[in-house]
Amino acid sequence: MKNLILFFCLIVASTTLTAQSNSHPLPRGFAKGEKKLMREYIRQLKNRSPDVCETNPPASTTTRSMAEWEELQALVIAWTSFPEILSEIVRHSKDQVEVIIITPNAASVQSYLTSQGVDWSTNVSFINDDYDSIWMRDYGPNTVYLDQVGELVIVDWIYNRPRPLDDQVPESVADYLGIPIYCTSLPPNDLVHTGGNYMSDGLGNGFSSTLVLEENDMSNQWGTSNHSEEDVENIMEAYMGIDNYIKMETLPWDIIHHIDMHMKILDEETLLVGQYPAGIADGPQIEANLQYIIDNFTTAYGNPFKIVRMPMPPDASGDYPDYPGNSWWLAGDYRTYTNAVFVNETILVPTYEEQYDTTALRIWEETMPGYNIVGIDCNEIIPLAGAIHCITKEVGVSNPIWITHEQPREACAEESLWLEAQILNNPGLDSATLYYTTDLSAGYEPLTMHQGIIGGIWFATVPAQMTEGNLYYYIEANSASGKTITRPLVAPEGYFSVPLTNCAPVATVDLPEAPFKMESVFPNPASAITCIPITSKENLQGRIVLTDVLGRPVKVIHDGMIPAGDTKYFIHANKYESGAYFVKLETPLFTKTQKLIIK
Repeated sequence: MKNLILFFCLIVASTTLTAQSNSHPLPRGFAKGEKKLMREYIRQLKNRSPDVCETNPPASTTTRSMAEWEELQALVIAWTSFPEILSEIVRHSKDQVEVIIITPNAASVQSYLTSQGVDWSTNVSFINDDYDSIWMRDYGPNTVYLDQVGELVIVDWIYNRPRPLDDQVPESVADYLGIPIYCTSLPPNDLVHTGGNYMSDGLGNGFSSTLVLEENDMSNQWGTSNHSEEDVENIMEAYMGIDNYIKMETLPWDIIHHIDMHMKILDEETLLVGQYPAGIADGPQIEANLQYIIDNFTTAYGNPFKIVRMPMPPDASGDYPDYPGNSWWLAGDYRTYTNAVFVNETILVPTYEEQYDTTALRIWEETMPGYNIVGIDCNEIIPLAGAIHCITKEVGVSNPIWITHEQPREACAEESLWLEAQILNNPGLDSATLYYTTDLSAGYEPLTMHQGIIGGIWFATVPAQMTEGNLYYYIEANSASGKTITRPLVAPEGYFSVPLTNCAPVATVDLPEAPFKMESVFPNPASAITCIPITSKENLQGRIVLTDVLGRPVKVIHDGMIPAGDTKYFIHANKYESGAYFVKLETPLFTKTQKLIIK
């Protein structure tokens, strides 16, 4: 690494490229003269000492890229250029995580924090290192777990800027925290990538713009292995555990093409997406990309993504970032409210002007109940096409209690509600509890969750509530080591919510009695062979269908003659994903429906 840094010190001295400073900070995009340094930069990376990091992917194990809303142990920043913004990040993060500050002059940073009334003596640490730029999101450490909740490791891609001081930061953080580090720096796994253009749901879904393909494909001039799209996907799966990589078209007015400028994943099934007025700036391409996701992809649970829209505001002059005649210097600032960062129970959101901020913060508060939503003025930094998310990077905890949960989108008030979650921990769990209420002012009722036989699934059944409204609930898990965590992290102040409605009976012909009867399906809940008993007074032409909760057919169980008398039909429940289904018996004149829970 020292040779690499020395090489670039000589190069930089002979170009217009300057180190980060308060007066001339390096942009998030390429600075003048940087592009021509990329080939030599990558060549030097390939020649560095093999003891810097492990270049082969983790062997004989699965990998899982952490989602940003999971529990964190640290937030990393580089102290430079925008001290007012950085000090506010420290102020509002240090009670949630250890704030790690990269700086060659800790005394100066400490002095500034003191002047701002920020106590740096607790939960603030300093790594004595230099850097090139403030854009920690793009070059910082990526948190990955082996075997879902096993060993915590860091993955470091090839940074897509020739900034060797930035590039050493993941190694410094890994060394400071005692975490193994893997690097995608050598063929055939050499991958150029950037943190602002990557998000994960923690369950194998990854999101990026097609920039990741452009910077690694056959047309790149940087000396990487010229990867196909399949190559990129294989590398991301091997190092990051991404087995479904969703890549969207780059935006015409976003010069850096990083998705964190206009979207954010809020949980396993919810996307926060920026929205411009019709026909403005990147609005048309954002809408096209969103439709592409809706039409072609589902959540890890097989459901359509839930979409929350966030207005993209104009700058102080009322201008949007659509450049007249492609003259980017005449454009409005690329203001964004999606460029926010989770810090355990706090979410830091960029702000600009009260007339726009009020709406944005309200959307955040309504969408993420219980979280401490903190606005930080980013007018100083946004002209460089970045905000809060761009200058921070999270590090997950070791030995997490990982709770993943499919939230029901609706339920019947007069029926009990089956709720389940996958809860994993190493070395294991002692117990899990589901707390629920229909009246937040009245407090929660506890229900012991029971462990299933498959993949760390825990479940409980909430009794029928009988009245319309909302069911509020959260999940608490206790590990064998004595640790307790909730999902959402902010529970009980924060919660999941499912609307309850009085479900209208299935419409049938108004006859005294149908000529057939569907007896109770058993067992219910089901996990293996499941019986559907039918009693008919006469031979009937009929159809038995298993549907999901939205009424979409999953399996045609029988289609044809149903004989008079008692007949039994069967399905193998273990062939289907866990969750709620309906068994529907249809004849030309009558329809009968029963709910079936598959464990």
